Formats: sequence, structure tokens, C-alpha cells
Amino acid sequence: MDTGEKALSLFRKGSGFNCAQAVLAAYASQFNFGTKAAFKVAAAFGGGIARTGGNCGAVSGALMVIGLRYGASDIEDQDSKTYTYEKARQFLEQFKELHQTVVCRELTGYDISTPEGLQQFKEQEVGASLCTGFIRDTVKIVEEIIK
Repeated sequence: MDTGEKALSLFRKGSGFNCAQAVLAAYASQFNFGTKAAFKVAAAFGGGIARTGGNCGAVSGALMVIGLRYGASDIEDQDSKTYTYEKARQFLEQFKELHQTVVCRELTGYDISTPEGLQQFKEQEVGASLCTGFIRDTVKIVEEIIK
């Protein structure tokens, strides 16, 4: 199963994992990062960060993957820090080219920070109809960036 399909299978209705968790966990084994750890790290990033409708969870998960690939783990390693920011900006630009925004409520058309918006989001099955596409696009862009 390729990374995109793995992310989608982790996200699909009934799995209980949000888009950030699905994206990060799909890459976990490539970075010797445990799947359970990935689920925990990304747990608060779904729904535009804690269901606030802010930055898209799939985008947040992708940025975590870019950090795992390029991020500095030594305070003296400013080159890696700079390169990671470059790759992150590259990702964000490409995602925005496709979708004009990285903001969950703008991408989905629902304000899930309100009980009414969350209910409508669920009733309309926006995760299945729209978010799966955002996850798919996210993984495609990440694949290009980290190869």
C-alpha cells in the first residue's frame, strides 16, 4: 500500500483518526517514528487544530513529516532549520496553488468550531467528500518534497 492509500485508510470514516494523525502516521515507519507516537503527537491538530477551523490538519501533518525529514535536532544546525523552513514554505505554496488556502473552515466551507458547524460537517460527510482529497493532495506534494 502506498503512503497516500495508507493515509486515506487511517482517515476513512469509522477509523477515529483525524487528518493530521492519518498523514503523520502514514509516514511514521519511514522515519523510525512509532505509529502510536504519531497518533499521539498529531491528536490535537485535527479539525483545523483542535476543531477550531484553523490550519488544516492534513497540512499540519505534512509539516510534521517535513520536520521529521529535514528538521534540525542540534541547536547549532541552522542550515537544517533554514532548509526545513524552505521545504515547508514550498509545501504551503503548492497546497495553496491547488486550494487557495490552508485554513480548514475555508477549505471545507464549515465552521466546525461551533456545535452547529460540526454537526453540519458530520451530517454532510465532508471528511469523506472533501478532506480525503486534501489528504491525497497533501501526500502527493510531500512525496515530491521529501524524495
